Amino acid sequence: MGLATRVEPAEGAPAAAVVWHDLECGHYLADQPLWRELAEHARVDAPGARILDVGAGTGRVALDLARAGHAVTALDLDAELLGALDQRSASETLTIETVCADARSFALGGDGFALCIAPMQTVQLLGGSAGRVAFLERARAHLLPGALVACAIVTEIEPFDCAAGDLGPSPEVARIDDVEYVSHAVRVELHGRGFRIERERTITQIDRSSRVATPKRAVHAPERERDVIDLDHVSARELKREGLEAGLSYVGVREIPATDDHVGSAVVMLGA
Repeated sequence: MGLATRVEPAEGAPAAAVVWHDLECGHYLADQPLWRELAEHARVDAPGARILDVGAGTGRVALDLARAGHAVTALDLDAELLGALDQRSASETLTIETVCADARSFALGGDGFALCIAPMQTVQLLGGSAGRVAFLERARAHLLPGALVACAIVTEIEPFDCAAGDLGPSPEVARIDDVEYVSHAVRVELHGRGFRIERERTITQIDRSSRVATPKRAVHAPERERDVIDLDHVSARELKREGLEAGLSYVGVREIPATDDHVGSAVVMLGA
C-alpha cells in the first residue's frame, strides 16, 4: 500500500470499479518475477501450452505474461474487470482469453494448462477450506500431467486502526482528468477466521477554474464509501494438506519478500 498517482484521458475513462482495482492491486510488482519464472519453466516443459491466471482482475499478471509470448487464459468472477482486460489486451494486440467464472466451479475446454497461478491471496477469498479444495480440484482437472498450481497466500498482517490513532499506510491516489480517486486503508483487524481489511474510498471532482476540490456527486460514484475485504487465514501447511486432498502433490513453497508498500507472501506450489 502506498502512493501512486496516475493521469488518464477522459475519453474511454474506466468505470470506478476498474479504477479501484487498478489503484489497490495494479501497482504491485514484487511477485512478477516468480510468475515469469514459472511460466518460462512451463513453456520449456510444454511448448505452446496455456497458462491459467485465476483472479486475473484487470490483467496485472495476465498482460505481463502475454507480453512475454505466453498463451494466457484469465479467469475472474467480475465481468467488468475482465472487460477492462479485454480492452487493454486488444490495444496491445495481445491475445488473452477471458473467462467470467467462479474459481470453485469453473469448467473450461481445450487441451489443459501447463501452469495455473492464483496471485495476490485469491485463494484466501474462497470461503474457507472447502472453497479452496473445490478450486484445487477444478484446477487439477484442467492441468496437463506434470503441471503446477501456484497459490500466493499472506500469513501475517500487522493490525492497525487509524480511528484509534494508528498511523496506517499512505493513501493511494489516482487522478483521471478532473476526477481524483483516493483509497485509504484505515483498519486491519485480526479475528479467528482471518483478516479484515477496511478501506475508505473517496471520489472528488476537481474544479480547475477555481482550483478548489469539491466532492463528486453521482448516483454510481458516491463521494465516500467503505470497502471491506475478508481474507481467510491459511498456512502453507494447511494449503499443502488441501492440495493433497484435491489429488495434487506437494512441490514446495517460494517466498515473496515484503516491500515498503506490501506485506510479504508465500507461494505454495502443487503438482498434477
